[in-house]
Amino acid sequence: MLDPLSDVIALLRPSTVFSKGISGAGRWGVRYSAFGHPGFCTVLEGSCRLAVDGAEPITLEAGDFVLLPATPGFTQSGFEPVEPATFDPHASIGVTGEVRHGRQDGPPDVRMLGGYFMFASPDAGLLVSQLPAMIHLRGAERLGTLVQMVRSETGEDRPGRDLVLARLVEVLLVEALRAVGSDDAPPGLLRGLADARLAGAIRCIHDEPARPWTVAALAKEAALSRSAFFDRFARIVGVPPMEYVQGWRMSLAKDMLRRRAGKLDVIAERVGYGSASAFSTAFTRQVGMPPKRYAMMAG
Repeated sequence: MLDPLSDVIALLRPSTVFSKGISGAGRWGVRYSAFGHPGFCTVLEGSCRLAVDGAEPITLEAGDFVLLPATPGFTQSGFEPVEPATFDPHASIGVTGEVRHGRQDGPPDVRMLGGYFMFASPDAGLLVSQLPAMIHLRGAERLGTLVQMVRSETGEDRPGRDLVLARLVEVLLVEALRAVGSDDAPPGLLRGLADARLAGAIRCIHDEPARPWTVAALAKEAALSRSAFFDRFARIVGVPPMEYVQGWRMSLAKDMLRRRAGKLDVIAERVGYGSASAFSTAFTRQVGMPPKRYAMMAG
């Protein structure tokens, strides 16, 4: 079985990866409007300034890695005062060439590899809502290597390119999320998995989604009293235990409906419902439309 974090990333199906080289010299600054899709960057040499909306400005140095799970607006620049040039990231989708900011001749003050990707699943909020707005890691050699592999793969049209890129981004995500301290993450899956008591219960939910879970049964897995488990789960994961169970079941059901992975009664059984009608009622209440209609729209 996959672990819960791998489960979530596999369901999100990262795809459509683009990357480019970025450098800057002299007086330079660029302002990007909010993009909404995950963006990443690794610094190869030199340094620069990064100011992400809603966060304190930081200095990026060689070896640093940054992941913006939802890529809000941000400004990147050298260290001299400058009026930044404005860019709409949506207008440059698909651009993979080298980009030079500021002085065009001579050696750059900073060299980076940057890029973005998209999730094939419409449930991207499932992961993004549980992550910090910005993940900044220093001395992230493994992540830097992964980004360079992404850059190499996007630059060549070799057989299996799309599959390789999707797998590289999955690994990149896992590596970045592993390195996030649980104290830095908002309430959600990451913090739940960092809690020794709750992690066992969360793994049980993911391993056996069809099991008739109750708060008492999950509390037993966590070796906590029912009330202590309920309070701890709601505080750390951000939702009550049975709401998490329901949400995970529906995420699985939506994925199976998109993939046409069985008839309605089969899917219902696999996510813990005794009949197709009971599943349809729960699905419609949660998603806002019947499962058959969802399958038609998502297909």
